[in-house]
Amino acid sequence: MRYDVFIAGYGGQGVLLAGNVLSYAAIREGKNVSFFPAYGVEKRGGSAMCTVVISDGDTGSPVVGSPSTSVILNQLSWDKYAERTRRGGICLLNNSLVAAEGLALAGREMLAVPMNQIAIDLGDVRMVNMVACGAYAAATGALQLQHLEEALMDALPERNHKLIPANVKAIRAGANAVFSARKA
Repeated sequence: MRYDVFIAGYGGQGVLLAGNVLSYAAIREGKNVSFFPAYGVEKRGGSAMCTVVISDGDTGSPVVGSPSTSVILNQLSWDKYAERTRRGGICLLNNSLVAAEGLALAGREMLAVPMNQIAIDLGDVRMVNMVACGAYAAATGALQLQHLEEALMDALPERNHKLIPANVKAIRAGANAVFSARKA
């Protein structure tokens, strides 16, 4: 079993933290993982992206040219990276910031989830990354939600552990949004 995911957005959306949480969850499940973060030279607002490879065996290179799953958090990332998603793969897009009407990727499943709106409804737009993590887990089955939730203890500094219950709600809301999108 091997899963790879490419997550892209802008600085401040928590892209790298999302990659860390996915990585720690995979470790909690006894899997091998590689995490490769990348970001623009700008501080907030610049591009941010990462790849995570999860495997029962060797992960190989953390560089993934055509990911089996892409999580696209903003319009610029859609424009630049969505086409890289492997045929037969999944493209999860944040249709709060990506104009999804009429968008299609031939040979790929597109799941539009209003990630920003879900995070806002939960009380903090900064939880968009945890909504994305839950959506990824539900869309792919790569990780169990319980391990994602437990991974927050590893990924967040202790001073932020008080935020874990809110982030757990965001993970679950993201997963539920995927279940709903697939039923529709």
